Amino acid sequence: MAYTPEKIRNIAIIGHQGSGKTSLVESLAFKASAISKKGCIERKDTISDFKDDEKKRLSSISSSIIPIDYSGYHLNFIDVPGNDDFIYETISITRVIKGAVLVIDASKGVQTGTIKQFRLLKKRGVPIFIFINKMDKENVDFNSLFEDIKEKLDKDKCVPFSYPIGKEKNFDGFVNVVELKARKYNGVTCEDDEIYEDKKPIIFKLHNRLCEAVATTDDAMLEKFFSGEPLSHEEIKIGLRKGVLAGELYPIIVGSATKDIGINTLLNMFIDYLPSPKDLKPIEATFNDDVIEVHTDENEEVSLQVFKNVYFQFQGMISIFKICSGTLHINDELFCPNNNRTYKISSLYRIMGDKLTPVSEGTAGDILAVGKLDDIHLSYTLTSPKRKVMFKEIVYPTPTYKKAIYLESKSDSDKLFANFEKLTAEDPSLSIQRDPVTEEIVIAALSSSHLQDALERLNEMANIKYRLENIKIAYKETITKEATGNGRYIKQSGGSGFYGVVEMVFLPSDSISFESKVFGGHIDKGYFPAVEKGFIEACKSGGLVGAPVINVKAILKDGKQHTVDSNELAFKNAAILAFKDAYMKAEPVLLEPYYQITINVPNEYLGLILSDLAKRRARISDTLLSSYDTVDIIAIVPEKEILDYANDIKSITKGIGFFNLKFFDYEVVNETLSKKIIEEYQSR
Repeated sequence: MAYTPEKIRNIAIIGHQGSGKTSLVESLAFKASAISKKGCIERKDTISDFKDDEKKRLSSISSSIIPIDYSGYHLNFIDVPGNDDFIYETISITRVIKGAVLVIDASKGVQTGTIKQFRLLKKRGVPIFIFINKMDKENVDFNSLFEDIKEKLDKDKCVPFSYPIGKEKNFDGFVNVVELKARKYNGVTCEDDEIYEDKKPIIFKLHNRLCEAVATTDDAMLEKFFSGEPLSHEEIKIGLRKGVLAGELYPIIVGSATKDIGINTLLNMFIDYLPSPKDLKPIEATFNDDVIEVHTDENEEVSLQVFKNVYFQFQGMISIFKICSGTLHINDELFCPNNNRTYKISSLYRIMGDKLTPVSEGTAGDILAVGKLDDIHLSYTLTSPKRKVMFKEIVYPTPTYKKAIYLESKSDSDKLFANFEKLTAEDPSLSIQRDPVTEEIVIAALSSSHLQDALERLNEMANIKYRLENIKIAYKETITKEATGNGRYIKQSGGSGFYGVVEMVFLPSDSISFESKVFGGHIDKGYFPAVEKGFIEACKSGGLVGAPVINVKAILKDGKQHTVDSNELAFKNAAILAFKDAYMKAEPVLLEPYYQITINVPNEYLGLILSDLAKRRARISDTLLSSYDTVDIIAIVPEKEILDYANDIKSITKGIGFFNLKFFDYEVVNETLSKKIIEEYQSR
């Protein structure tokens, strides 16, 4: 059935790798009767981790959609991988959802992934529940955990909505601090229980703090609270919801996914405290420079945004999207402003893990999937032709870890590009291209492990034989002073021969250009294009390391021709010889590619990063204070110095720092390094 927007909740399940996200989703689906039996990661039968490589690793490498119906509401859970290599998933999903559960492993506390994901959710303005999972593990102390959460996440806004009963293996339930009700695990399920006498002081203290937080959301309630009059349960509920939606409160819930403790409480809290799509502000879209407000209303014209592509063996590429407005039906025609194409929606699915269930329609706020849409990339918009809109495209991390891939055969090369395109359609932080300078095939990812995962998936699809090597730096060359060169290409061996003589001047410029200053008819104008062609061809390989030559202007000053033997080939080759004759006299220099790198790290790592960048010949452009005690460092750095930086920054910042890259320019290599590079080239 199609639900109205106010009955829908879209909730991301996020946390550090291994915190128990997939087990939590399994438990939520089971308690809501969406599945008849809970799966287990060790048994490799969970609804979320359905891919072969996920079963092999016993961890998620791709997000999965798990929709359930509960108490008249439709809840779309999205199980998000905790591994940093798949951060693009988190970035996509936090653009389309407005509710998240941040899962913490009680036995490990707040980890680096927890911190990074909490900051991203706050930046996106996503209401957050904090679920402390695995409370039944050994050496778990809730009070220490609570202090850890306040210190590393938010000391003022993280508030316990539940308090544990028991400890370690004796953990058998919790008290709902909001409703002042206890729930105890009886070995099979949870049931109502009395609040233990020794817990009452702390429970009532926490409840009073909650009431005070609630009272601050409304002047009338604040006056009532300070007058000593108790707030009603309904007032508390309304105030708490307002605080959660505004990002003023981050409820902490304790439990155990494997024992289903705290699960029913979570399900009810999703309904009570998280926003429906209808609660959200209008989405800002554009079209032809006009700004358009799109309301999450089933009666508006339909619009949607794709946030995930996934390749299924038999169905092909499936695009998963959130309906931003309107009601979508089978056979609707939609326009995509990103590629200016119109599509007919011939298939529509509700997706649950790897299972696709055909549906006939979907309403604003819901998450559905469609198949067989060519050239639909992540973050693309599809919209009614009656009201064309385009949502802001999602900015993904740039690939920062590069390797050259060498293949055993041409057939492997053909398979590589065709199949790698399927991977890049799913994961925009992967890339593949043939470098026009080095002629290497360069594949890039976010880290060595990310690239290795992509290659494993590639092998499963195509069984390609390859080897990886460090990429060759795409050096270029240029000249620094004016020089004159003469070129003579004369060959006569009976019959028609070759005769072309040129005198050319080469000088530094800001581009490759050619000019003729020949006067008096020494060379026919018809040969000028051949001379220019020879000059351009000569620039393909300089005399230092055989790299392309850039930023040179060539001037044809003079020359000679023969009435019989002159032809275009002769003058082309004469120009090449003139270039070679002048090249070393023009004092050439080696150029290397520089990138602009933007690094985000906590303030405490600023000194270490700046010191490390200095060793990499970097120039610091700026340091900008960012959100949540982090700083953005912008630097210009040679590509040669950051080939392994994706791995190095993790080591320096204990996994918290990250960076993006974009090409900046070519700059002169210093004399000492240039000499070394040229010697290495000549020795080869």
